[in-house]
Parts: sequence; C-alpha cells; structure tokens
Amino acid sequence: MSSNTETILVHEGQHFNSTAAVTAPIFQTSTYIADSDPAEYIKAATEPKHPYFYHRHGNPTNSQVAAIVAKLEKTEDALVFATGMAAISNAILAIVRSGDHIVAQLAHYSGTAIFFKEFLADYGITVTAVDQTDTAAFARAIQANTRLIYIETPSNPNLNITDLKAVGELARQQGILSMVDNTFASPINQTPRDFGIDVIVHSATKYLGGHSDLTAGIVCGSKDYIAKVWKRSVALGASLAPMDSWLLLRGLKTLSLRVKQINANALQLAEFLDQHPKIKSVSYPGLPNHPQHQLAARQMRGFSGMICIEVDGQEEEQTFKNAQSLINNLNIFINAASLGGVESLIVHPASMWGGHHTKAQKEISGITMGMLRISVGIENIADLIEDLEQALAKLG
Repeated sequence: MSSNTETILVHEGQHFNSTAAVTAPIFQTSTYIADSDPAEYIKAATEPKHPYFYHRHGNPTNSQVAAIVAKLEKTEDALVFATGMAAISNAILAIVRSGDHIVAQLAHYSGTAIFFKEFLADYGITVTAVDQTDTAAFARAIQANTRLIYIETPSNPNLNITDLKAVGELARQQGILSMVDNTFASPINQTPRDFGIDVIVHSATKYLGGHSDLTAGIVCGSKDYIAKVWKRSVALGASLAPMDSWLLLRGLKTLSLRVKQINANALQLAEFLDQHPKIKSVSYPGLPNHPQHQLAARQMRGFSGMICIEVDGQEEEQTFKNAQSLINNLNIFINAASLGGVESLIVHPASMWGGHHTKAQKEISGITMGMLRISVGIENIADLIEDLEQALAKLG
C-alpha cells in the first residue's frame, strides 16, 4: 500500500470489505452467524475488535476506519467509538486507576475538563493542570503516582501550542504514557507520533468526518494498548453505529482535500482579521505574531481552520455586546457548536462554557466575554471575508 496520505484515505483497510462492492456497504446488523468451527467461534468472541461476532465487539466498517486513521497517525492500531468523549474517557480509563495521578493542561475541550474535574475525582484519580506553554511546568507537576501526561494542541478554544517533542521525551524518561487530543490539527496537519507521543485521540465528529452529520471518536496507539482500551469499551459500551461508521469512512476519503482548503482559507481570514481596527486580537498559529508561531511551524504542516478572535470594546459588557452583534449580523457563518465541517461556524466560548466553568476557570483558560471561536470551512474565501467585513462594519 502507498505511504501517500491521499491514497491511504481512499484505499487503506479495503480487505475488511468482504463484498464485491466498490463502496463498503453499511453492515446494519447487531450480530453475525457463528462459524461452525468451535475454535473459530471462540476466537471471534474473544479477539479484540473481531468484525464478525457482535456489534459491541466490532464491525467491518469500524475496522476499515480504524486502519485508515492508524496508518495516518503512524500507530499500530486504532479503535473507534460513538463520540469523541467516549474515545477520550475509555483511552484514559485504560491507563489509570484509583490512587493514580494525571498531569494535564489548563486549557482543554470543556468535556475533557469536566471529565478530569468531576468524574475522575469521584474515583480517586487526581489531576494537576499546568500552563501548556511552559514546558518545564509538566516536569514540575510529575508525582510518584503519575501515570499519564494528557495534552491538547492547538488547545480549545485559545489555540495555545504544546511542545509535543518535549512532552514525548519527558514521558519516556519518566516511564509515563503520553496522550494528545489531535482533533484541532487533524492527522493532515500534525502527526504526534513523530514527536514521541504514545496515544492519539480524536473527536472524529470534527475534521475526520467533516460534514457535521455524525458523532464519533477514535483512539490510536500500540496494539497491546488498543486491546486494553477495547476490553473497557466492551464493558462500558460506546460502539460506533453502523451508519455513522459508514459516513465517517466516506468523509475520510476527502480529508486531505478539505483540510488543505480549510488551511488556506483560515490563513487568509486570520490575516484579514489581524488588520481590522474593530478586532482587538487574533490567535492563529499560522500568523507570525502568534507567540508560539515558530513552535507551531516546527510540529505542524498546516495550521488548521480554527481561529480565536477578541472583539474590541472599552469594557467587558461592551465587548460582549459587540461579540453578540457580530454573530447576529453574519450571513454565511453559522452560530453553532462543533467544528471541522465544510461550513464555517462561529461561537461565543464564554456562553458555551458558562454552564460548567466558573468565571475564574474561564479566566485561567483565557476565555473572555469578547472572545469568538471560528471554525473556517471550504467556502469561497472572498465570500467569507466579505461576510465578516459587513458584520464588523455594523459594530459601534
């Protein structure tokens, strides 16, 4: 099989399609006819990810999706889940137990932050959060019972960059597993294994699926580690449904094309916003004025479609009103949660995070009332710039 990304996306894992169909069928079944050979049936019932026993154990399309993403992320194996949070939680629970400790970041996807703060605490697992821009902070936070360093780069929503090589080396030196949420970057823009990271997780709902029509998650790692994750997934039950699996497989075929277009659009949009008098600040790793631009350029091939901006205003209340006004006056950008689809989205993080983050927690994560998070799509860049320009012109 070719090592070129575009070919991998179309052809990897085709042996899991046992039919003559060019496009893999939807295996809309919960169970499979048992093999007449008892040994083969026992193998199907106990082998991790076996695609022809019972859906909670595996599915042929799930196996094909996993093969594609594992190849992209340069790992031995992968396992798909019903949601990104199912992937993240199962991946972590395969490593830690009561009494263990995790080193994480201050800024994370809100669902991950809740899992760390509330769920793990209930089971006697402690988490120390550090400033991801301070590499030495990770080393200082390690304890005798630390089992995992968990990072997210670029971070959600403020687009801080974590040094993958430094974290990978630290984890290996300490005999600790390292894990990264690679959702914002996607495997097209960033391959954490190149920098020594052990486990990669994704919300496949985002760039991997790419069409805002499914929810899914994926965990990538060594074959032995994925077998442990699979064992927990069978017990906890977070199987990716056949239809969503098929949609994800379809979306992956155009991942490279979509992400490259999104990268180009996002850079032009960030450059436009960076020069606009009504925008106080723009955070985009592809801009030379991003404080970690050089680090991003070393570990990323492209800078993704995520942009974080802060609308100008004299006081907090005014910046909030300006942010809401900007959203309400846009015609092409859609005010909706999620990211990574073909359409451009814009959200107000302080409102989305408001129900489960205190004011202090939002400040620590760098979330302000004037902040807006943009997920750039594949629309014509001139139309996107024009839409933002007309909405900004209406601000006081």
